[in-house]
Amino acid sequence: MTLATEHFWIALLAIVVGVLGVGRLTRVIVYDDFPPATWVRMQWDRITNDGPWSKLFHCWWCMSFWVSLVCIGWFLLIDVGPFFQWSWWIFWGGLALSYVATMVIVRDEPKDE
Repeated sequence: MTLATEHFWIALLAIVVGVLGVGRLTRVIVYDDFPPATWVRMQWDRITNDGPWSKLFHCWWCMSFWVSLVCIGWFLLIDVGPFFQWSWWIFWGGLALSYVATMVIVRDEPKDE
């Protein structure tokens, strides 16, 4: 495998992992009942006095942009050192795997008839 081909597959995998990871983290922040996430949303609402900025932590479209910037920025730090490289793949890869796993689990549950 040539170096260019190897970089292509790594880039493709990073895009898939990034998209799924951003989707999962956005869902946790905006929607899930995970206690730390609900606490953060409540604190954000308090800080913003439930004003227009409070929508940021309640809107998929709004939050996913900012989570994407964090994901991309972290990825751009990969060349800084091995910590950034492994930590990016572990964090965003873990989110991506958990998102895909939950999609499979939801479809595997028996339907009530």
